[in-house]
Amino acid sequence: MVNAQTLQGHWNEIKGKLRNKWGQLSNDDLQAFDGNVERLVGLIQRKTGEARESVVNFLDQASANGSSFMDQAAEGVKDYAHQAAEKIQEGSQYATESFQHGYESIRQGYTEAENMVRRRPSEAAAVCFGAGILAGLLIAVCVRRS
Repeated sequence: MVNAQTLQGHWNEIKGKLRNKWGQLSNDDLQAFDGNVERLVGLIQRKTGEARESVVNFLDQASANGSSFMDQAAEGVKDYAHQAAEKIQEGSQYATESFQHGYESIRQGYTEAENMVRRRPSEAAAVCFGAGILAGLLIAVCVRRS
């Protein structure tokens, strides 16, 4: 026989099945369910005239179907969580690859600048001197305006 905990866990779904099977059960009748399965079975017998065994079998089937629905829902959530984890891992790999690519680009630029200074030291010194004068002029203008 179905237990009260299983019945209460799927009560909304089972309540709809009871109303479909036995239309003479009112919402008030079903709202009065307090977890006592024996009282529920007795109520259904009184209202419908069904045999006790028939009512108990129906409740067993209805609660088993509710459990399988919950199992299917849990499996769906599990699948979505697995897909989300895969997408997060893919994003992490993409970010790592992008970081490595950026690091290599910066390293390559540094190496090219270093080689340029070695090949043409006087030109590099002139560029640095010019950049220093330009920076100094900009700072002087900013200080003067303050």
